[in-house]
Amino acid sequence: MCGRYYVDDGTAKEIEKLVWQVDEKAGRKALARKIEIEAKDIHPTELAPILAASGSVLECRWQLWGFPGFQKGRVIFNARCESAMEKPMFREAVLHRRAVIPAAGFYEWNQGKQKYTFCRESGDAMFMAGCYRKYEDGDRFVILTTQANASMEQVHDRMPLILERDEAVCWLLEDDASEELLRKAPPLLERRTEFEQLSIFQL
Repeated sequence: MCGRYYVDDGTAKEIEKLVWQVDEKAGRKALARKIEIEAKDIHPTELAPILAASGSVLECRWQLWGFPGFQKGRVIFNARCESAMEKPMFREAVLHRRAVIPAAGFYEWNQGKQKYTFCRESGDAMFMAGCYRKYEDGDRFVILTTQANASMEQVHDRMPLILERDEAVCWLLEDDASEELLRKAPPLLERRTEFEQLSIFQL
């Protein structure tokens, strides 16, 4: 499950690095692409920066988060890795319109409504796998989720499918790698809560 995440200036720098990496590997002259992202939380239905492929080039695009739902006013903002290839809403997008959603971290709430923040232990940005579709009001994306690992399962049984840097490039550019990456186990994450931070401060 992923219903809110956050971005910051470090997220923008990670996007730039990934675009440059692909350009240089392909023998193209890496262009100075300055990407500016305001530090903020991203909610479903809001515009957010994503990475998508245009031929063999990676582009940073701004898309709305969430496919229109079956009920008016509702959106579908996650897709399960295990069944995405079987569902008409997601299959074509996973096959041909994959996306990577960069983030500094994301939030999740347990059954007691306690808020947790998850991020990479290294402090680096995370790359969440996703896909997008075209609609009358523009392109929209969803984030793919998978079974929670040990760092997440005490809070929620689902988590975003998080890719390493090289895997993110493969997800975007290599069709043959997509089904295998849908089955990968995400890395362990650092978990924080406001309660834990407050307790440490009081000590």
